[in-house]
Amino acid sequence: MTVLVDAETRVVVQGITGKQGSFHTKLMKDYGTNVVAGVSPGKGGREVWGVPVYDSAKEAIRAHNANASILYVPAPFALEPSLEAIDAGVKLLVIITEGIPPLDTMRIITAARSKGARVVGPNCPGIISPGLSKVGIMPAEAFSRGTIGIMSRSGTLTYEIAWDMTKAGMGQSTVAGLGGDPVMGTNFSDVLTLMRQDPGTTGVVIIGEIGGDDEERCARFIADTSFDKPAIAYVAGRSAPREKRMGHAGAIISGGFGDYSTKVAAFSDVGVRVAERPSDVARLAKSLFR
Repeated sequence: MTVLVDAETRVVVQGITGKQGSFHTKLMKDYGTNVVAGVSPGKGGREVWGVPVYDSAKEAIRAHNANASILYVPAPFALEPSLEAIDAGVKLLVIITEGIPPLDTMRIITAARSKGARVVGPNCPGIISPGLSKVGIMPAEAFSRGTIGIMSRSGTLTYEIAWDMTKAGMGQSTVAGLGGDPVMGTNFSDVLTLMRQDPGTTGVVIIGEIGGDDEERCARFIADTSFDKPAIAYVAGRSAPREKRMGHAGAIISGGFGDYSTKVAAFSDVGVRVAERPSDVARLAKSLFR
């Protein structure tokens, strides 16, 4: 089994006629993802890689009974199509776009919660349930079908660690890239809740980074819920200087908050093994996930 996406996920691509939207639509379709429609205002009636294009998300979602949308819309214009997709009834909105103003993100998340929908992102690589569905920009060759769940604030580290595990013979149930912004629609604890309930996930890998407190809250969740599946963590940013943003908008140690040692200690205190290097994750997983 999987979480978040599977072979039944029906996807609408918002921004499908743009360079990134078109490129990744083809890759998602080639992977087997059920991409049912695209949206690009003013370009309704066209097709992109055989996918019909509509002028509005409302038209596309209702015409094809879509339950998920992925957004490739530039940051200044991302709010309106996100709200439109949520209002039209999608239950999963994956936002790839980077640089969305935090207030816009909070409006999107609030709207989604009011409708019983989930937002993954912004500024994320998406979600893949290997062999079933890819809703995002992840390189499919890094992943293989299996029982290990991965959740991550980093895009490239997700691919690197998944590839190491794939080479070691440890496939993945679902891999969720949660995004590197200070405000995220879905956090580690949210995904752990889903993976705890999933009989197809037997162990989890948590890929964090400096900044914010999501890793610390994740550790508290593991302790408070007596999380009963083995877990490994890796935290990026061990050598990062304070007050300097490292790659992601949320990856900054500021005012003594969000530093590497605090996150590592939080995981260690609740019994989660912490890898020192990305390459150590597969090795630890080999010994811990049996």
